[in-house]
Amino acid sequence: MGDAAEDRAKAEELPEGDVIRILLEQHAQVRDLFAEIQQASADGRKEPFDRLRALLAVHETGEELVLRPKAEGSAWKDVATERNQEESEANEVLKHLEELDTATDAFLSALKEFERSVDEHAEAEESEEFPRVLKALDEDERRKLGARLQAVEKMAPTHPHPTAAGSTTAQALTGPFAAMMDKVRDALAS
Repeated sequence: MGDAAEDRAKAEELPEGDVIRILLEQHAQVRDLFAEIQQASADGRKEPFDRLRALLAVHETGEELVLRPKAEGSAWKDVATERNQEESEANEVLKHLEELDTATDAFLSALKEFERSVDEHAEAEESEEFPRVLKALDEDERRKLGARLQAVEKMAPTHPHPTAAGSTTAQALTGPFAAMMDKVRDALAS
């Protein structure tokens, strides 16, 4: 299983604003949130789960719209396709988790299984995808992608949308509308 401190250490080796630095920092945040949810009382799980759900939704949308289109060559494109497929599957599980009562043992059990798959996915990104980006793009290009990633994430949905996940085209076409609806939904739930 990955380690948040390790992700932060790797991130700090990269310049501020670098797309890979941003993604590694988000991986660390995701890992921290899983731990926070599992350590929380039954009644205290909903708020950190809502933050985890929103972070995963915007993170995956950003990767699919900003990072994956940079894949060049069949080997890298195959890696990008695999990660997109994993994100599509994760969206289904996240949607299921969102429907469960966070105070139940069923939620905790499903969350632990989901954490394992998210961790495997993050490890695959960090070992198979991020090194390709670091090798193919110079620092200036990665900073531009970092700024683009942050802009996309501001407009990204905050809830899972399995029908759009894993597809750059579907994310681009449905993302802004879904994000608007999600933000209204979030405001009404507060």
